[in-house]
This record gives sequence, structure tokens and C-alpha cells, in this order.
Amino acid sequence: MVLSYQLKVPVYPPCYSHAVCDIITHRFLLAVSAPDGSATLTLILKCSIVSIPLRRTRSIRTRLRADGLLNEFLKDHAPDMINRRYAQCFPSSTPSLRLGRTSERIYNFMDAQFYGEISLGTPEQNFSVIFDTGSADLWVPSSYCISEACALHKRFKAFKSASFRHDGRRFGIYYGSGHLLGTMARDTLKIGGLTILNQEFGESVFEPSESFLTAKFDGVLGMSYQSLAEILGTNVFDNMIAQKLVDQPVFSFYLTGELLLGGTNEALYIGPINWHPVTAKGYWQIKMDSVAVQGVNLFCPSGCQAIVDTGTSLIAGPTNDILRLQQLIGATPSNLGEFVIDCARLSSLPQVTFVLNGTEYTLTSEQYIRKETLGRNEFCFSGFQAMDIYSSTDPQWILGDVFLTEYYSIFDKGHDRVGLARAKHSPEP
Repeated sequence: MVLSYQLKVPVYPPCYSHAVCDIITHRFLLAVSAPDGSATLTLILKCSIVSIPLRRTRSIRTRLRADGLLNEFLKDHAPDMINRRYAQCFPSSTPSLRLGRTSERIYNFMDAQFYGEISLGTPEQNFSVIFDTGSADLWVPSSYCISEACALHKRFKAFKSASFRHDGRRFGIYYGSGHLLGTMARDTLKIGGLTILNQEFGESVFEPSESFLTAKFDGVLGMSYQSLAEILGTNVFDNMIAQKLVDQPVFSFYLTGELLLGGTNEALYIGPINWHPVTAKGYWQIKMDSVAVQGVNLFCPSGCQAIVDTGTSLIAGPTNDILRLQQLIGATPSNLGEFVIDCARLSSLPQVTFVLNGTEYTLTSEQYIRKETLGRNEFCFSGFQAMDIYSSTDPQWILGDVFLTEYYSIFDKGHDRVGLARAKHSPEP
């Protein structure tokens, strides 16, 4: 007699092999025999996790700088200039254009470097997107887009998809480096090996900013809480949970390598996971105790809020605090508003520590300084930027990719918390 049971394991078991395909499925057989040999129990454990490789590319800012176009771009694409020039093109009900709303948004993909692949429609149409924990919407360019930026990217062809459902509602999204206008739709979305049915998304028909023209990504897939959405409907990860496509309502980023949906990978981090409760369900926002420079607490001594955001490349904070921090690390402003550091001085620069829920997360100068090579010259730029996010509560900081490259991040919607652990990096060759 053989009894077979198949169990769906609700935790991420140690059966994950990192020689991955998109969906990994393993089976374990445990044979247990009765003393007389008359019965055997065979236990089949089945586990799955979806892995989406993340690719790294030069940022929009780096490309513009290399082409000598950065200064002109920054002058022509200041947020107030964008509002004056393009506001009339957007629906009057667009939330991101309401008075005071734009100051709360932290969208800015000028420095974005990491993106992955998705597909929409039947048959599949492939797109490169930024997986952004600082927004909630999914959008890709439409075949009807009239902007030059769309012509240089993959465009969604609704008329070629048998599963497409027209919506007709319009939407507009304000980004720190540009605006976007489009129409809403529904279709089948595939990420890795997962198929999400009837997913709401946006088709952009107007992308006025040159930042989209030079971007390597086609669109954006938001992974924040639904309250940040400009597009009505259910966001992608919430749909995965509702359609029971992931065993755990968890996703995690190993930013230099991959996004995992439904679990974590112990091979990618060192030491324990430290958990931080979400303090407001919009951004992935957590409590920060203080910010220290070389062991001395200098900023937000009474506590502040920190937004964990894969869509922001740098670490951002209130203007007064960041200007003082730039002085402490020896950074001086350039004519483009960036802060530059003498590369020869990196070894003498102080450590910067973020204290979250009593746990210290320290960055060395090699980790918070960005290096770029132009011709034969190497330049070093500060990984900190000033950004005032108006809030009725504590001052807000943003822990972007400079921070998240060093720390494995876990976003747990089931328990409304963020987990952080030291990322495991391969030794330099």
C-alpha cells in the first residue's frame, strides 16, 4: 500500500537551486515503512518561486552627460517647466497635477539602472520595465503613441492581442523627469513563468520628456501599495495574490541580480533578516531612528520616516540635512547641481550609518560614491541627493539603489513589513 500526499509549502524551503530557470519546481520523496513492511508513506513536497533576472545599464543621466547634453536637458526639464508646458495635455482630473500633489511624488528615473522583462497580450509582446517599489502602476508605450520616445521603444499593439480588453479611461502620471499621458486597458500579463489574467495597465500615447527618449527601459511596473496608483484597478502583485499565483505575499530584491516573487533566497544574503513595520501603506515606508556619520548621530535625532524605493537610484533626504552631509563627506557642487568628490580621497571619507528599528546599516565611501568614466577620466559623484517630500508627520528620507545594492530587501504584504539583510556579493576578480 502506498499513500501519496502532495503539499503546497507556504514557506520558501531549502530546495531552491540557483542554477535557475524562471520557475523552479523540486520534489522530495520520503519513504517510511511500517515494521512489518506492509505500508509505505511517500511524501511529495513541491515548492516554486519565480525569478526575474535584473539587468544593469548606464543611466539616462550618464548617457546625457557622455553626449554633452545633460546641462541643456536639466534646464529644459525642471518640474515647473514641465507643468507649464504640458499641463493642458492631461485630463483635469489627473491626480498628479493637483495642487501640492507633485511635491509628494518621488518618481525620477534619471538615474535608474536596473530593469527586467515582462510580456503582455496573446501572443506575448515583450517589454523591459523598471520594477519600482515607489509607484503602483504598470504602463508600456502604445502603438498609437505620438512621441518620438515611443518610436525608439517596443510598443504594445492591442490589435494583435486576442486577450486584449479595451477600457477607454485616460490617465496621466507625473515623473520628476517628465510627464506621461495614456489610456487604460486590460490584458494577460506574464512575468517569469507566472500568468496574471485581466491585468489593468496603461498604454502611454504621449511621453514629452527626453528622459524617456534615452531610456533603455520601455515602461514601469509599480510594486508599492495600491493607494499610490494613478491607474484605477488592482496592481500587479495584488493580482498575483488574488489569483493565488504566489504561495507567500512576499517579493524580494537582490538588486544587482534578480527579483524573486513569492519568497526569498538565503544564498543571496548574509546573517539574519531584520524586520521593519510599514508605518503608512502607500510607499514602503518605515521608521528610521537616526543617521550617523562616523558613529555620531547628526540627522533626524528624534526619528524620521524612510521610504525603501527601488525606483530611486540615490539616497535622498531633506535639503538642509543633505547639504550638511555633502560637506561632511567633502562633496562640492558642480554647475549641473551634482556633488563631486576627489576620487583620490575615497579611502579617507567617513562611514554613513542609517539606524532602523535599532539596527545599524552602514555604508562605506566605496558604497555611497558613484564612479563614472568619461573618456580617460574617472569622476566620483556623491550618492546622496536633496529631495524635500512634504509630510504631515516626520521628515522623510528615501533609501534608493545606493543603499539597496548593499542590502537584500524583502517586501512582505502579508505582514506589512520590510526585511533587510546584508547582500552577499561575489569577491572582485
